[in-house]
Order: sequence, then C-alpha cells, then structure tokens
Amino acid sequence: MSGQDKSDGPDLQEILALEEAVWQALVSGDAAADAALLAPDFLGVYPSGFAGREDHAGQLDDGPSVASYALSEARLVPTGAGHVLLCYRADYRWARDGAASAMYVSSLWRRDANGWRNLFSQDTPADAAPVP
Repeated sequence: MSGQDKSDGPDLQEILALEEAVWQALVSGDAAADAALLAPDFLGVYPSGFAGREDHAGQLDDGPSVASYALSEARLVPTGAGHVLLCYRADYRWARDGAASAMYVSSLWRRDANGWRNLFSQDTPADAAPVP
C-alpha cells in the first residue's frame, strides 16, 4: 500500500515521517520530543511488558537508547475517523552496545486538537518463529 487518498486522511509518508521523528528522538536522546509525539494515554506493548508515555520517554534519562535505525516495508491501514495504523519493519542498533536488532511494529496514530499523536505501539521481534 503506497498510502491513501488525502480526502480520506493522511498519507503513508505523513505518518511515516511522524514515526521516524519518534525514532530520531531515541537516537538523539530527546525525551521531550519523544513525549510530545505520544498521546497522554499512550500504551506500548513490548516483549518486556506494558509501558506508558512516561516509561517510553524515561528510557532516555541516561541518553540515547538507539544508535541508528532503518524503517522498511511500511504500510498504512485506515482504522476509522482520525485514526490510522502504521505497520513496518525496524532494523536498528542499540546505543548501549551497538548490537543489531529487528522488529515488526504496529503503531496506532490518533489525530486530536494538537495534531497526530501516537496512541498505541506493539513491537514483535523479527526473529520470532513464523505463524503456521
């Protein structure tokens, strides 16, 4: 899917740019920029458990958490008025040790009075066994 008609909502590139801004905040260690992109009621579902907006931004208390990243295979799924689901693959290196990792991400964005904010994100390790 290359995006959707503007009359129906945002296109893939618009939402992907917002998602990349979240990743860039992780690279730069900018907790304020990270939190500004997340809805107050943000929920992250990760292999380590649940996380709210403060948890997500708090991972930057000691500086950047990610050294570099590349997003691919992006697709946008309309989910209702003012909501879209962005799904993609992320290949990245951790800042702490440079180890490479990959995951598939589902990221729900909601438009409110302040613009688009990330409401929900779920990460699935890319090395997980495929579903039969």
